[in-house]
Amino acid sequence: MKDYQYAGFWIRFAAVLIDTIILLIVIAVPLTLIYGAEYWFSERTVLGVWDVLLNYVLPVVATIWFWRKYLGTPGKMALNLSVVDARTGKALTLGQSIGRYFAYFISALPLCLGFIWVAVDSKKQGWHDKLAGSVVIRNKAGAPVSFEAGE
Repeated sequence: MKDYQYAGFWIRFAAVLIDTIILLIVIAVPLTLIYGAEYWFSERTVLGVWDVLLNYVLPVVATIWFWRKYLGTPGKMALNLSVVDARTGKALTLGQSIGRYFAYFISALPLCLGFIWVAVDSKKQGWHDKLAGSVVIRNKAGAPVSFEAGE
């Protein structure tokens, strides 16, 4: 684990931006095809079952699945970050994953202080990480370099 370090605020923020763009595309395109322009201009909170499934259920299920299967969402994977158990360094349990996801709400409620906490914590843990017993680590090791002999 010598090539790993705790992932700081800005790299994690970049991963969230990547995930948000991906989710926006994955969710907005089908919802626009299903509901048309009404989806974007309606004053109703929920337009139907597809709205609930794509806006609320899909992000929860996908995020937890990615954490369990790949140790991170696509944004985290793109930046060589992994969400792991703080004690063992292994994949989060299902319970930890569910707890971490819903602890995001606790981190967000007081002016996002639980997320900002990553910037000042020694292990770079947000409140959601502390509650779930998780850490986000960054693999600093690059791919090995090799050269073809010849010429």
